[in-house]
Amino acid sequence: MRYADDFVMGFAQEEDAKRVMEVLPKRFERYGLTIHPDKTRLVEFWKPREPRDPNGGPGHFDFLGFTHYWATAKNGRWVVKRKTAKSRMSRALTKIGEWMAKHRHLPVREQWRTINQKLVGHFRYYGITGNSRALAHFRYEVGRRWRGWLNRRSQRARMTWDRMNKLLARFPLAPAISYASKLRPQRP
Repeated sequence: MRYADDFVMGFAQEEDAKRVMEVLPKRFERYGLTIHPDKTRLVEFWKPREPRDPNGGPGHFDFLGFTHYWATAKNGRWVVKRKTAKSRMSRALTKIGEWMAKHRHLPVREQWRTINQKLVGHFRYYGITGNSRALAHFRYEVGRRWRGWLNRRSQRARMTWDRMNKLLARFPLAPAISYASKLRPQRP
């Protein structure tokens, strides 16, 4: 069962946003629902070319593991872009590093299979338009951590980058691409 319990509302006028912020908890109460006070907030998120305080910026916010921010598109227009939130990136790298530490003595082939499963899972969630740089960084960091833990398997044999590159040629890490298109049913 899927739940739609997270949402973002955008308003052109600040007064409208404040009015909805006052009314929304009352409306939810009618249906026995509540709004989490720590997660509900107003965020100033305006297009950068609008006249505002010169010391302030257009704002950004984190939602569902992504940081939403303003940037220019290739055609020069302002668009809202998304990238992996820093907290989610560091949490994912920490978890995969902990797994590598715990399972560093498994055969390399088994480690490689599990690491690739974890990478593909990460890429399937975070593989959206405009997030390729964060995906590539995540893949690089996973490879760097894997080398570090393989290096700790022995006191004598060192896992130099030359050896690691040969290992990666034999056991390549999953490419940092969006796997979402592969999940969609293909048209006949």
